[in-house]
Amino acid sequence: MLGMAKQLLQLQAATHRWNGARRRQPLAPSPPRHAPAARAGRFAACFLACLLALAAGAVLTLCITLHRPEPDASAAASPRGSGYAVVINTWKRYDLLKRAVAHYSVCAGVDAIHVVWSEPREPPEALRRSVLNCSRAAADVGFVMNRGNSLNNRFRPIQGLRTDAVFSVDDDLVVPCSTLRFAFGVWQSAPSAMVGFVPRMHWPADPRGNTKEYRYGSWWSVWRTGTYSMVLSKASFFHRRYLDLYTNHMLPSIRDYVTENRNCEDIAISFLVANVTGVPPIWVQGRIYEIGSTGISSSKGHDLRRSRCLNAFASMYGLMPLVASTVKAVDSRTSWFW
Repeated sequence: MLGMAKQLLQLQAATHRWNGARRRQPLAPSPPRHAPAARAGRFAACFLACLLALAAGAVLTLCITLHRPEPDASAAASPRGSGYAVVINTWKRYDLLKRAVAHYSVCAGVDAIHVVWSEPREPPEALRRSVLNCSRAAADVGFVMNRGNSLNNRFRPIQGLRTDAVFSVDDDLVVPCSTLRFAFGVWQSAPSAMVGFVPRMHWPADPRGNTKEYRYGSWWSVWRTGTYSMVLSKASFFHRRYLDLYTNHMLPSIRDYVTENRNCEDIAISFLVANVTGVPPIWVQGRIYEIGSTGISSSKGHDLRRSRCLNAFASMYGLMPLVASTVKAVDSRTSWFW
């Protein structure tokens, strides 16, 4: 019994020594507990840092986009016949004409520039030389002479035209070379269609009625609805065969109407192309710049006169050939939203 009691005492003493050693052993410090306010402050700091990083990335992307160099507009001209001809309609705005020739002559793909001249007198020799000297590349520049002053002249066949593609443009409208090149690519994918930058629409005069009368829809109606049925010839591509069809095969009464009213030649060719193809035009979204003074489109009663054109031409055709569309061609490489 004495031996067993002694062993129990020794075991108890050993247990006390082991527990004492555990109490004396330093413990690893537990992580401090943050107060709710401290945690909220750290979250706000992290959130602000993320916002600053996103903002810095957006600014960097914007700078890269704004300073992105334009494709080389002065590249060598395309082989003969594979590019397009620029047809500039002009009227007594010689400074604008020279500026337009200088600009389009350096755009890649331009085979030749044809100036549609409808003034009663031929261009003076000094003006001819000045315009020809404005060309800064290999593109040929020439004048297309017309006897009478008519807006139909811009759609007369051109002798010596070497390309199927024609870019019709007014002398006061500038399209950047890169934008023009993209639109030309769109036209190449649909060469029977008109491809342009200025969309317009025809609307039923009374949508709930049965009368076949129409009203002209300007840019604001296109912007509001996203629907169009014409692209104006002041900046558009089309196939050269439409020049012959317009001048030699379209109803003479339509050309007479254009000459008498000095308006609506762009609507007339839109009717022609739609009647031949049965398809809508293609609107290309792109930067264009009007550098001249305001024209007839800003005059009072312009939309009313255009509506009269629509109804007169529809009556002459016996139908409304224009086809509406909501399709828009956008170069996604240069647009943030497309």
